[in-house]
Amino acid sequence: MKYLDEFRRRDLAQSLAAAIAREADKPRQYSIMEFCGGHTHAIFRYGVQDLVPANLRFVHGPGCPVCVLPIGRIDGAMELAEKQGVILATYGDMMRVPARKRRSLLKAKADGADIRMVYSSQDALRIARDNPGRQVVFFAIGFETTTPPTAVAIKQAEAEGLENFSVYCNHVLTPAAMRQILEAPDGQESGGLSIDGFLGPSHVSTIIGTRPYDFVAETYRRPIVITGFEPLDVLQATLMVVRQLNEGRHQVENQYLRVVSEGGNRKAQRLVTEVFELRAGFEWRGLGEIPESALKIRDRYAAFDAERRFALAERQIADVKSCECPAILRGTKRPTDCKLFGKTCSPDNPMGACMVSSEGACAAYWSYRRSAEPAEEVAA
Repeated sequence: MKYLDEFRRRDLAQSLAAAIAREADKPRQYSIMEFCGGHTHAIFRYGVQDLVPANLRFVHGPGCPVCVLPIGRIDGAMELAEKQGVILATYGDMMRVPARKRRSLLKAKADGADIRMVYSSQDALRIARDNPGRQVVFFAIGFETTTPPTAVAIKQAEAEGLENFSVYCNHVLTPAAMRQILEAPDGQESGGLSIDGFLGPSHVSTIIGTRPYDFVAETYRRPIVITGFEPLDVLQATLMVVRQLNEGRHQVENQYLRVVSEGGNRKAQRLVTEVFELRAGFEWRGLGEIPESALKIRDRYAAFDAERRFALAERQIADVKSCECPAILRGTKRPTDCKLFGKTCSPDNPMGACMVSSEGACAAYWSYRRSAEPAEEVAA
């Protein structure tokens, strides 16, 4: 644990916090979007928000792949399990996300559908091998981080001749969502509050590298710093963004040098390119239809595409009207702005995906800060 402890040292955190307070111009407001839900949890778990000055605000972005998946896609997975009679293999977070009429995969399982929680795409392959007489569908979701293992599973299924295995592909792309946020009318990326800079995703960037974010700096003139999940990572990256803003710079900087490189994991990139291609468009919860923001399985591997095998139709289903998950994903509202938060909506009775996922903003607020006021005001 010594390695982790070094990234959680109190004295270094206090030193970085003092540097941020010293360098942040008091008359100026700083709005920094942490795109990744893992960063949102780190900020609240370690009290980072309370260490930075009051004129610096973290805006929670849509970096939670479970949260941004629209209800229609979950409904498609439910159809596979309930009407097509397949064995549906899915990650644990997806089991409890409310879909149409607030039904979830967990409820469908309780009603008799064969839905099994897996930890990896390899688990789904094993289920297919063990059940040769049943069709097995892997409900694949995630950003660029989890896409290569899905590609590996498809190639393995082809090599082994597993004709009873297919993938319901819901892999989405981080840079496209960033562009969508930045394309909002000036000053409206976050409910009238302009986003000044970004803390860039860490695990995603281990795959794609830092180059795909160049447009953030070059086209939209915003600084972005790729950072890790430890408290010292987040604080150092925040200081780097503040310094760029103060100096009038807008660059892609890499705080997470111990893991992320400029070019990323080229082997993984080649694998993804071989198996997948861009969709023309894809619906994101909270952001709407985003062009070229998701992947689909290439014709070369069409035999392992569950959407083609079972002729799944696209469907659009509205969210629960009173649930603010879509606005929270855009950064225009916080969980405590939702009238359901902590009342009707809780981890035991989630109304939206933001409360279910381990990376959801509502789950972070529930775990670490349920009050609407900053900690110092509560203490007073």
